[in-house]
Parts: sequence; C-alpha cells; structure tokens
Amino acid sequence: MHSEVANWRIFSLSAPARFYRVTAWLNPWLWALCLVFTFMGLWMGFVVAPTDATQGEAYRIIFIHVPAAWMSMVLYLAMAFWAVLGWAWKVRMASMLARAIAPTGAIFTLLALWTGACWGKPTWGAWWVWDARLTSELILLFLYMGYMGLVASIDDVRRGDHAGALLALVGVVNVPVIYFSVRWWNTLHQGASISMTAAPKMASTMLTAMLLMTLAFWAYAFAVVFMRARAIAIERESDHDWVMALTLNQQAAK
Repeated sequence: MHSEVANWRIFSLSAPARFYRVTAWLNPWLWALCLVFTFMGLWMGFVVAPTDATQGEAYRIIFIHVPAAWMSMVLYLAMAFWAVLGWAWKVRMASMLARAIAPTGAIFTLLALWTGACWGKPTWGAWWVWDARLTSELILLFLYMGYMGLVASIDDVRRGDHAGALLALVGVVNVPVIYFSVRWWNTLHQGASISMTAAPKMASTMLTAMLLMTLAFWAYAFAVVFMRARAIAIERESDHDWVMALTLNQQAAK
C-alpha cells in the first residue's frame, strides 16, 4: 500500500491534467524569481564586480555566456531524458516535456554562441574560430534544430516522439565532448573557472553574479518550458474531458 502511494506521488504529474494545474500555479512564482535573480545578477555582474586585470571590462559577458552555455547542455540532457522516458515507458507527458524543452535549449545554445563571439572578438581578435568547444557547441545547436525539425515533420505524433527520442539519445554523446573539450584538446577556449573539486578562480562577487544569473536562467527555463508543455498538452488532449472542462470554465469566466 505504501509503495503504491509513493508511486502515485512520484508519477502523479505524468497525468497532463494534473501537470497543467500544478504548473499553472507555479509559473507566476517562476517568473517573479526570474526577474529578481536577473536584476540581482546583472547588478552584481555589471556594477559591483571588479574589472578583470587581464581582460578589462570585456570579461563581463561571462555573466551571460557561461550560464547560457551551462543551460544549453543541461537542457539537452533533460530533453533526451524525457524523450527516452516517453519512448520506453509510454509516459505521454514526458514526450510533451521533451518537445517543450527543445526550443528553450536551442535559444540558450544560440545565446551561448553569440555571447561567445562577442567575448572572442576583443579576447582572441576574431568573432569565430574552429575551436573544439565552439564547434561542439555549434553541433549542439544543430542537434536541437534537428530534433525539432524531425518531430515536426512526422504527422503521427507517437512516431515523431519515437524518432526524436532516438536522435536525442544519440546526440547525448556530444555533451561530454563540449564539457571536456578544453581538457582533451589544445584549444583557445579557457578552462573552467568553477570546479566541483577545486576552489573558484574568480572573486567572490564575480562568482555570486554568475550563480545569480544561473538561477535566473533556470527560473526562466522552467517557466517557459511549463508554458509550452501546457500548450502542447491542450493540443494533444483536446478530446479529453479535462480539456473540455477547462475550455468551458474559460468561456464562463469571459
């Protein structure tokens, strides 16, 4: 009996109707956190943090670039996880979440590449070099775009989810390549400033600003993904009772 209750608690959000209700309540809080952390992070990064002795003011792009790069990799792993979960265990909401994550992951990847180019121009003297990390991050963007294009091109939703899950799973191998590329190859890209096994290589104010921006990006990602997943759920479950009841309630409220 206890195991059944535990399982129900764990998988209760796999029901699209419950997921819709819970995330509708969460989203305003997530947007509020996003705004607060963004303001605090930008203030710490662009006003409070000191000027870097080597790179000058140009280094401040890291407060956007580094969290965006982290998010691009983490969201790809999350997308692949939910896609495979939906494929292997037929969890409807998991496949919807995978589709909802992909555009946000692609946006963060594009942001990481763009800010990296803005950082590279004053640092390396070039907007782009075929560096191992930059190239593998570009491949990540292509994987996101490939996943979105593949699932959108297949009319049968289940077949599209299965094909997308396979592509997402194959693409996972690129994530450790991005992360470890500066160790495996001699690249222009600098090594990690933050490590789980070593002290940070930056001032405490810089580290605080970066962590605040990371929290802001996390809150944004959750809020946007939940909104998109709710829209996908309504579209897919349009003939289910909970969607019909929701539509009637919205019409009555008007």
